[in-house]
Amino acid sequence: MRTITQATEVGVEDVGADFFADPHKYYNAWREKGSVIRVRRPNGLTHWLIIGYDEARAALADPRMRKNVTGLYEILRRVAPEGSVGASEALAGHMLNSDPPEHTRLRKLVSREFTGRRVAGLRPRIEEITKNLLDEMEGKDEVDLIDDLAAPLPVMVICELLGVPFEDRAQFQKWSKLLLDADPSVDMAAVSKQMSEYLAALLAAKRAEPGDDLLSGLLADGEDGDRLTMPELISMTFLLLVAGHETALHLIGNGVYMMLKDQEALDALRADPDKIPAATEEVLRQFGPVGWATTRYTGEDVEIGGVTIPEGELVCVSLDAANLDPAVNPETTRLHLVEDNPKHLAFGHGVHFCLGAPLGRMEANVAFTQLLERFGGMRLVDPEFVPVWRMSFMRGFTSLPVRLR
Repeated sequence: MRTITQATEVGVEDVGADFFADPHKYYNAWREKGSVIRVRRPNGLTHWLIIGYDEARAALADPRMRKNVTGLYEILRRVAPEGSVGASEALAGHMLNSDPPEHTRLRKLVSREFTGRRVAGLRPRIEEITKNLLDEMEGKDEVDLIDDLAAPLPVMVICELLGVPFEDRAQFQKWSKLLLDADPSVDMAAVSKQMSEYLAALLAAKRAEPGDDLLSGLLADGEDGDRLTMPELISMTFLLLVAGHETALHLIGNGVYMMLKDQEALDALRADPDKIPAATEEVLRQFGPVGWATTRYTGEDVEIGGVTIPEGELVCVSLDAANLDPAVNPETTRLHLVEDNPKHLAFGHGVHFCLGAPLGRMEANVAFTQLLERFGGMRLVDPEFVPVWRMSFMRGFTSLPVRLR
């Protein structure tokens, strides 16, 4: 067992500019120092980072690791470099940045509309959208599978589910990318204001003319008369819209890339599509779409992984580091050889476990199945292709050029 270490005795590890291209190079080096370390991001923000699987799982479910947006942004305004915070506090005030009992209330209201039955009922439409996108690829020798499949599929699904005009997709995709990447050269306040105004207008239109969509349902009273306030609706819509397309986009893109880098796995999955759901879980473990869970802060001194993190400190949990912790998963399994669902935290753990996980899994499984059935002979345009990874803690890349024939 490690000796308890106080913050003043712990060094700070720098997250270099090359981190996003190969984060596991850093994680492997950091593991020698322990499962809980302090890091400094390229933008200068310093915080604790948890990289061990057991420690990450414990932290994700620990109520002392607070997510209340007010407390979080008080700390961020004090310690974060200017321009590095990302979305405004108003947009970030959704259930992912709340603690029980408020989180319990917000999640209950959203779960009332975002039901398992509703998600399961989307499968025929997801299959139809995927088929149509693949139809558009027919006759082409080369396509970009990010632009032509991974990006449009989840955007079309979330737009239809929420009742968001599909023609607005380019604008909200641009806003969400700017806010998630948190580029210090971008005026985050202005971007947040633009997106907040767009969402407020959208919700006002839904209130005036409700439809058979999730947002119209959220605008209605709950069984006990409780309802989301307009600020809560705006932030919740932001969460559902952004998370609803960003995560599935990268899950699909990352998964196709892994298959294209392993021809034997691609051929085996094409021959036996029943193995695709298990392969999807391995994609989530090895190249999950979310590198780091959203930031927490300690509400009191917290001892974890042999380290005491003092009260009022920022804490991030690295999902991708935890999922490849050699103490838990010593081997990297090839996609077609997955026997059981691997242990992973790609969708989080505890009360904040991703509400949209079933939808993301479904979109990926449908996309992989139809793509391999239609274009099982596809290959990378450049066999030495190296992805340009997003400069973000969303784990994904910007293009995937593929030769279909």
